[in-house]
Amino acid sequence: MSAGDPGGRLQPGGTASPTMAWRPRTVPEQLGLAGLGAAAASFVYPTLSQQTGIGLACPLRALTGVPCPMCGMTTAATGLAGGDLHAALAANPFVLVLAGLTLCMAALMAARAAGLVAPAAQWPASRRRQAYWAVAVLLASSWAFQLHRFGWV
Repeated sequence: MSAGDPGGRLQPGGTASPTMAWRPRTVPEQLGLAGLGAAAASFVYPTLSQQTGIGLACPLRALTGVPCPMCGMTTAATGLAGGDLHAALAANPFVLVLAGLTLCMAALMAARAAGLVAPAAQWPASRRRQAYWAVAVLLASSWAFQLHRFGWV
């Protein structure tokens, strides 16, 4: 591999080529960016909501009365951003999982941007299935929590 390898692959010595550009093209990196955006919004939202009087309601709960798996996430994120861990956990304890994953992805994206970590590679089908199952279990658990919290179960 030459130093000008346009694929941005690692050199035999383990160093990244100088032409390697960070591009958030993988699903985990895109979710990491979405998480960073949500984290930034959780710091701004309380002030905007108080000044304008406009709040965000869960569309599913507003239309049907049934909470969605992510119900309480805005309250949990703003509670976590404000340092109120009790309020965050009471609204949706899965906010800690999302916050932890967001921090890990932010560190990984920074390391990739600095050339310290190899570019993302395609996951094998078995690893993707495991990730889908993990997400499905987390969503089902969160939904069970919300259904219990609002008295449906």
